[in-house]
Amino acid sequence: MDSLITIFLPLALGTIMLSLGLVLTLADFRRVLTKPKAFVIGVSCQLLLIPVVAYVLIATFGFSGELALGIMILSFCPGGPSSNILTKLARGDLALAIAMTGATSLIAVVTVPLLVAFSAEHFMGLDAPRIDVRALGLTMFAITAVPVAIGMTIRGLAPGVAARIEPVLDRLALVLFVVIVVGAIAANWSLLTANLALLGPLLVVLNVILLFAGLGLAHLFRLPQEQATAISIEAGIQNATLGIAIGSLIVERVMALPPFSLPSGLYGVTMYAVSIPFVLWRRRLAG
Repeated sequence: MDSLITIFLPLALGTIMLSLGLVLTLADFRRVLTKPKAFVIGVSCQLLLIPVVAYVLIATFGFSGELALGIMILSFCPGGPSSNILTKLARGDLALAIAMTGATSLIAVVTVPLLVAFSAEHFMGLDAPRIDVRALGLTMFAITAVPVAIGMTIRGLAPGVAARIEPVLDRLALVLFVVIVVGAIAANWSLLTANLALLGPLLVVLNVILLFAGLGLAHLFRLPQEQATAISIEAGIQNATLGIAIGSLIVERVMALPPFSLPSGLYGVTMYAVSIPFVLWRRRLAG
């Protein structure tokens, strides 16, 4: 289990973020200026709507302590690169999805440490782990922003190389993610079995609400169907690997994946079961 924390987890997250950087260009961020309304709505869903919905569901389902903190950690995570793949499959606005994923991933370096520290104190009180916000922020920068920057540099200097290695990295990241999820479940098996009847439904309900809330907000502001699809998928698909990593980072000298990581690990599985039918529905509507 120690090798899972020290080797597989950083490698998986670094691989995922590098693959994101390989499809990002500065033009993706500049393109936001041409459709700022859609971008602002999408980022607002990510930064504001998701944590609020997660908090309400935690209270509704009666969670507290470590698992409540783990659910909030998941809600603070940005969209994962897989959201871009699903947006493309659903025939949504891929450029918008890529810009939102890249922007929220970089913003998370600042927002996540602060929000995690606040949530730990709120849900765990005196039992909360001591969280060094500065150290957590620097670590997140190293394992998320740096690989993204490296990927963007490769894309800018050698686009052909980026195109060839990006699919390989995606497959590698998937394999590593499966190893990590299995490890998270195994390390917290008794906790999972004791709470699965509540945790599983909460995560499924969270996913469904986020998909349709993103879609509803996009329609409320009269965005085109392609942009609405991108925003809804970006809201529903989280970077679960980052959530698992944050859960392990806030525990000093951890030798096994802590309970804080369990909701992200489980959501990394359930979100595809929920989102794929949604994606196929949006694809059919797009013709």
